[in-house]
Parts: sequence; C-alpha cells; structure tokens
Amino acid sequence: MRKLILVSWLFTSLSLPAVSAEAQKLNLFIWSEYIDPGVVKDFERLFLCQVVVDLYEDAESMLSKIQGGGVAQYDVVVPPDHLVPSMIHLKLLAPLRAERLPNLKNLEARFLNPPYDPGNGYSVPYQWGTVGVYARKSGGKPIEESWGIFFDSKLQPGPIALIDSLRDQIGAALKYRGHSLNSTDPKQLKEARDLIVDAKKRAVAFEGSVGGKNRVLAKTARAAIVYSGEAGRGITEDADTYYFIPREGSQIWVDNLAVLAKAPHRDLAEAFVNFMLDGKVGARVSNFTQFSSPNRASKEFIKPEFLKNPVLYPDDGVMKKLEFLQDLGSKTKLYDEVWTQVKSR
Repeated sequence: MRKLILVSWLFTSLSLPAVSAEAQKLNLFIWSEYIDPGVVKDFERLFLCQVVVDLYEDAESMLSKIQGGGVAQYDVVVPPDHLVPSMIHLKLLAPLRAERLPNLKNLEARFLNPPYDPGNGYSVPYQWGTVGVYARKSGGKPIEESWGIFFDSKLQPGPIALIDSLRDQIGAALKYRGHSLNSTDPKQLKEARDLIVDAKKRAVAFEGSVGGKNRVLAKTARAAIVYSGEAGRGITEDADTYYFIPREGSQIWVDNLAVLAKAPHRDLAEAFVNFMLDGKVGARVSNFTQFSSPNRASKEFIKPEFLKNPVLYPDDGVMKKLEFLQDLGSKTKLYDEVWTQVKSR
C-alpha cells in the first residue's frame, strides 16, 4: 500500500506549486501518539525533507508555547476546534491557500465550513472523537456509567485519574451537574471547581489522556478521563478494559491541521496539510491513532472493525448527548481562574 501511496503522490505533486529547494525542514507541533511515524517518513521521502516533531499533552500548553514564540518556530500545529477562533483573532494562524490544498475535496460535507472556521480559511479537520471514561471491568464493584464515579466518593470504584486539561476536566464536572460544557455562570463554575477540588484529593493523579490510559492499563487507576482514541488503543491491548460516555453527556471535538502565521516553511507546511488529506494517508493515520476520521475518501481504507466500533463512531443515541466546546472569548478567563484555584488547592 505504501508504494501505491507514494506513486499516487508523485503524480499529484506535479500539479502543486513547487516547494522551495531551501525548505528542507518541517516543524510539526502535535499531540503525543497522534500520527503514524510511517506517514511522517513517507512525507520526508516524497518531499526530500526532515520533519521535526515536538509534542504537547494539552491544548492550553500548546497555545501558551505558540504565544511565547512558537508562532515563528513551528510550521504546522493541531489545535482543537474551540481554540481556532482565538488563534485566528490573535493572528497566530496563516490563511490557507486553497489552490495548494486540492485534497480538501476529500473531507466529509459536515466537516467543511465549520462554525469555528467558516470556509476552512485557516484550518482543516484532522481527527475527531469524544471525551469519556476508560475503565477496567474487574477489580472492584460495578462501575456506574456516570461522571459521579469521579465526583461522588460513594460511587468511586477504586483509584481514579483526572484529565489534566482545563476545558475537558471542568466540562466533565459541569455535565455531572446537568450544565452546559460552555457555561459562563459563575455559580455553576464555582460548583464545578469544588467538585474537582474534592475529586483531586481522592485521585491518583492529573494526567494527559495518554497518561490516563496508561494508568488504567497498569492497574494503578480503575478509571480515567480520556479521549476516545486512547481508549480504543487501550482496549486493543487489554480486553478487560472498556470505554463509555457517561449518561449525563459529554464532549465531541474536532482537532485541526493549521499553518502558523510566521511558519518558517509555509509552502512545505501546506504540502504537508494536503498530504494528510489524501484518502489513504488519512486512513493510515486513523488506523494508527484509532480516532475517527473526517475524511470521506479514507473510509474505504480504514479497518472495518474500527468503522463498526461504537467507541470510535458512536451511534445516534450517544451523539445526541454530545456537545462541542465553544470559543468563549473574554469569558475564558472564568475558566482560567477556576483552573488556577483547582491546581493551587
């Protein structure tokens, strides 16, 4: 399959604007365990370049580093949907040149022209998924499929790991109380803060999604808040583990590929984005990450068992319980204040 991809891309690349001979390096800033290393190597061979990969575990750390000088250090970044409007407003992202992205046509219609980036002017969907609970079946009492296993000591089934991500963790607490993930009500946010502070006292750790998955696999946590793809990979490793969306509802998200405003290698960066939108390449990424693909052309190449897996592609009943995070503008500071208080107590 790899040879076919490379041959296809040699023909496709003939119709694309040439990448400068001096642009021999691509600096990629991406979540950990979020791209197939083989895909990176194929891009390096095809475009005669070196891809330098730097990793992050949460969106807030990514944004902080970009604002702290990374906007001129990195070429491609992978922001979640709710951060794209802020990054555009802060002039951290470069407009995408549509003529350099012929593979945009491969995206499913529902992922084109998203509300957080009308016309895909600055970003293109990369992977999507949900936030939920990854847990071990054995090792204690039956687990309630509720956020209460983190926020109610009576329901706690054993050691728990919280997620070290501001909006995801606060959102879980808000959902537990029946509120929106995007609430800006100070009373609701204070309630969420108090729930998390109490849970923190009973938790083994705050972890990134990968770390939470690894704690469940290592049996140092019975349950952890993670992203769906991490859970999918964990279940493949250990059949005694499973994933669920709590009955109170949760989050659906879309991560995106974007080129930074001061990218040192903008042409090569856009070539990388277009490469990732290829149907076979997109399938290889989703087969590796076990996250859901927004790429219509990838579906025929994704493993059938993944397409049928409700962890990765939830049914309509679950989808109705999911909510997107929104860009809250200046009111984001309310969440920053809550998170500072959570971490300091």
